[in-house]
Amino acid sequence: MIKILITEFINQNSINNLKKKFEIKYDEKIYENKLKLENIIHNYEGLIVRNKTQVDSNVLKNAKKLKFIGRLGVGLDNIDTEFCKNKNIHVQPATGMNADSVAEYVVSSSMSLIKKIPMFHNGTIKGEWPRTAIRSAEINQKFLGIIGFGTIGKKVAKFCSKNGLKILAYDPYINEINDKEIDAKLSNLNEIYEKSDIISIHLPLTDETKNMINKSSFSKMKNNPIIINTSRGSIINENDLIDAYHEKIISGFALDVFENEPIESKFYNKIVPGMNCILTPHISGVTTESNIRVSDFIVKKIINFFN
Repeated sequence: MIKILITEFINQNSINNLKKKFEIKYDEKIYENKLKLENIIHNYEGLIVRNKTQVDSNVLKNAKKLKFIGRLGVGLDNIDTEFCKNKNIHVQPATGMNADSVAEYVVSSSMSLIKKIPMFHNGTIKGEWPRTAIRSAEINQKFLGIIGFGTIGKKVAKFCSKNGLKILAYDPYINEINDKEIDAKLSNLNEIYEKSDIISIHLPLTDETKNMINKSSFSKMKNNPIIINTSRGSIINENDLIDAYHEKIISGFALDVFENEPIESKFYNKIVPGMNCILTPHISGVTTESNIRVSDFIVKKIINFFN
């Protein structure tokens, strides 16, 4: 019987469906012990991971039987896709399955930060009453710049345009927007930096995008925008982000991803009460509903592949 290894959390019903077809080894903590993964991977024809499992060449060179890697999510920076291609290992992301969850995160974060809710909350629970000391705004007719206009970026545009936002989109691989449901203007990065009240990042982590949003980028931002990152932490230079906030170049930020996960003290020590920011532990795409969709999607793909 074909053996499948699952190294991170997955919907239980999806596991039950897999067990009807395959021999399953499920250990959602094995990603923490890379040496163990390297030592056992030779037993398996299929592997299902999220973003914590590092499927690099050291793992893959031992994966003599491996034919299929299912990614419970969309980013592939933790998988050596070039090695997989050369060894004819199929890599399957769950494209689009968590897009609704991420889009809701962007909308809710945008509304919270533009209304300065973290600042109002902090003042109120300290016994202050900052009703007039802090000025908030409405989201309607503000400019949202979306950097990266793939499946999730487009879903964010649909959600946000329905809430009155004007959408500017940047993606070097897209020449035109063909979807009539998306009311957005293709723009360059400079226009997004200059006009946006909110900037949301939806890019893969590559050599090209690493440290893409940095001091130079922030210096071009004219409207004190809010920065939202739900893609990969290393795309934003975190030190430059904090500096831009304190220098009032940006008015707030929501980070769901970080250069190091879990975040390290050298970063979170810079976050103090009263800042207009939201920090969450890489959960924008993880909801009860999206976990079911992502898990079922990968299970269907792996069953079809081995059939």
